[in-house]
Amino acid sequence: MSTDTNADADANDESTSECGASTAKTGSESGGSKCGASKPTEERSASSGSKCGASTDDSSSSSSESKCGASSSSSSSGSKCGASSSSSKREKTKEKVGSTVDDFEGEPGKLTAVGLGPGHPEGMTERAKTALLEAEHIVGYTTYIELIPDEITEQADELYDTPMCGEVSRTEEAIDRTLAGNDVAIVGSGDPNVYALAGLALEILESKGATASMVGFEVVPGVPAAQSCAARLGAPLVNDTVSISLSDHLVPMPEIESRLHAAAKENFTITIYNPWSRKRRDNFQKACEILTTHRDPDTPVGIVHAAGREDEKVMITELSELEDLGESEIIDMTTTIVVGNEETYVWDDRMVTPRGYETKYDY
Repeated sequence: MSTDTNADADANDESTSECGASTAKTGSESGGSKCGASKPTEERSASSGSKCGASTDDSSSSSSESKCGASSSSSSSGSKCGASSSSSKREKTKEKVGSTVDDFEGEPGKLTAVGLGPGHPEGMTERAKTALLEAEHIVGYTTYIELIPDEITEQADELYDTPMCGEVSRTEEAIDRTLAGNDVAIVGSGDPNVYALAGLALEILESKGATASMVGFEVVPGVPAAQSCAARLGAPLVNDTVSISLSDHLVPMPEIESRLHAAAKENFTITIYNPWSRKRRDNFQKACEILTTHRDPDTPVGIVHAAGREDEKVMITELSELEDLGESEIIDMTTTIVVGNEETYVWDDRMVTPRGYETKYDY
């Protein structure tokens, strides 16, 4: 997976599933078990009807029976995931935090945000593997749960996953399970602090009246897409660099355009996340227009599709060719693009951005 976490709302912008819907990863769909109860692997259920110890009324939610105290309802929003909007004022969904810390009894468990890295087992850190093995419950976007090795998921008491755009309900689920006394890992590809859910988890903890210290909140870093993809391209990011996502699901396009202008004219190398989807072609085309305004047409551009997966594709091209590639299979929501700066060049099929040693040393 070459996108980080998530920005997991944008990890597959072409899905038509509703935001916040929950699905069962494995096991029973009967939903009668307690989320806080330990159960054998084969009986895991991601759609439990219990509140995990919460005493709030969850009847307001029609999208998922397994809220563990959450009262969010994705069905109240008619918008589809990945809808594009350039307006700076967004219509908010009615996905609200339901339960509070006062609705739970007993000692809370531990909450850990775990970065899975680029998407293959070899790319996971040992610290990430250990954190997942120690977790009783693992919560995540469906695609990311599927990236976890079986030997890890089989050790968990429960798995809970939702499709794209279930970020808020999924993160609250993880927090409520933690407040109910379970040790919970919430996972994402890449790193939890790069377009991912570590910040959202802290925000929801605060909104519930809990604290990060109360649940021993910890972030286990992973290799971000920018770094894993740069490694496939050579050495394009060894000097000052920025990352910009083209998804306007959470950031209005005018802000994205302003950031592109600022980064391009200041000679940063630029890593572009979430570059393309059928619903957001204009964003990619606008980005190419901005980049060509500030950069020479022969500026090297690296493209990595599905880094670390079986369908991985790597290409080095020039900026003048980038826009036409928007209609090709190599650029989609699993693609990361690295745009070189004025000094970046291609040597032996590798992108090289000088650090500046040549100005100080003779070699």
